[in-house]
Amino acid sequence: MNTPSPGHGAAPAARSQLFLVFHVGQERFALPAVEIAEVLPRLLLKPIAQAPAWVAGIFAHRGRMVPVLDVRQLMFDEPAVTRTSTRLVLVHYRVDPAHPQRLLGLILEQANETLRCRADEFRPYGLADRQTPYLGPVREDAQGLMQRVSVQDLLDASVRELLYAAAEEGA
Repeated sequence: MNTPSPGHGAAPAARSQLFLVFHVGQERFALPAVEIAEVLPRLLLKPIAQAPAWVAGIFAHRGRMVPVLDVRQLMFDEPAVTRTSTRLVLVHYRVDPAHPQRLLGLILEQANETLRCRADEFRPYGLADRQTPYLGPVREDAQGLMQRVSVQDLLDASVRELLYAAAEEGA
């Protein structure tokens, strides 16, 4: 006699995902680990003239120029605090679906812990802010609220053009 295996016919359980947790002041944020290419120490950057203040600069990484954003400056108009836990996190950024993904650097403070949880534990919080489309749903735990960050929504069209136009022309 065939007996169904446990869970047969049941909806599949949501799989957990890994997130890099970082802080901006007292606030906690989560970056999906699947978006991360590499985590580096903070490096010296070449500034980009006429870029927004939160564009920290560029650096050469394995033969490619990588633009870098200061996430604290982007969110709260204050430069990142230099700490031993401040990292330069390289993420996969898709400039255009017709072109290969590029690297984008993010200066993240206190980026020294990870979280494994289900993505659906982050819930919408009811505000839609057009100035911060990169800020996603929130998750509550014993330490308070943590907000997920969307890499693909970090740059608007004008900044994307500034940071990646030359690379696209040379591609």
